Amino acid sequence: MVRPLRFKLGSCQPIERLAARQSQNKNTNWKNHDRLGYGIQCGCNSASNDVSETPEYPNDRASDATVSDGEEAHSLSTLAYNAISNMIRTRRLTGNEIIVEAKLAATLGISRTPLREALQRLEGEGLVRKRSNRSFVVRQVDLAEYLHSLKVRELLEPEAAALACGNVDGTRAVPVRREIRSLRSLPHVHTDAHWHSDDSLHDLIVDASGNPVLAQMVRELRVTTRLFEIAKLSDRVVPDLDEHTAILDALEKSDARAARRAMAQHLKSLARHALASVS
Repeated sequence: MVRPLRFKLGSCQPIERLAARQSQNKNTNWKNHDRLGYGIQCGCNSASNDVSETPEYPNDRASDATVSDGEEAHSLSTLAYNAISNMIRTRRLTGNEIIVEAKLAATLGISRTPLREALQRLEGEGLVRKRSNRSFVVRQVDLAEYLHSLKVRELLEPEAAALACGNVDGTRAVPVRREIRSLRSLPHVHTDAHWHSDDSLHDLIVDASGNPVLAQMVRELRVTTRLFEIAKLSDRVVPDLDEHTAILDALEKSDARAARRAMAQHLKSLARHALASVS
């Protein structure tokens, strides 16, 4: 029996190939891997095909551990989950696009079973939806749903920011500010790095709010708004960096009123930008 390729979690290349390439040059930019029609791209802005330097995140490192058959099956499912998530983020898979499982499984070098497990996980997170014929389709978020979701976020996230004041873990706040500064210094901001920085700040706030129900509601709403932003607002980098800095400043000063105001202004700014972009 032909054994499927072993892939590094969070990436789109076989582990053995990654290890060889990383040993040659750790700063090598990833290239496109487009087999059977599915383009899987790592470290490249799919909108412009503009490769730029991005931070190395923990899940971008290959694991040297030897895995059992059960662990390998789980790893392959995680591979598929990471790969499909990346394809949605980089718009290799767009809203309402049907996911052809056989084709994608062949592209990733895995069987249909771990792929379907990954799709079920993505369905639970709201990134894909199952159709009546049991196939999966990438969820599409239109302007109306985006604005409605933002309105609910306006009710929740300013409160979360106020609650977070005095509770923010400094060991997490420092890297968040560092990411913002790093993005400002880049001539061409990588879209994925922008989304990562965005997640870092908003996750920091809801985690420090002390209210796990509020945190879960915000995270679910952010899945919805992110799907729209990936398709329509990926160029909105500088305003986000400015608004994120204002929020972080208020958090570090433990100024609940300023944090509440800065978060509300940020969300209202997103709504205005969306209306201007699609009108």
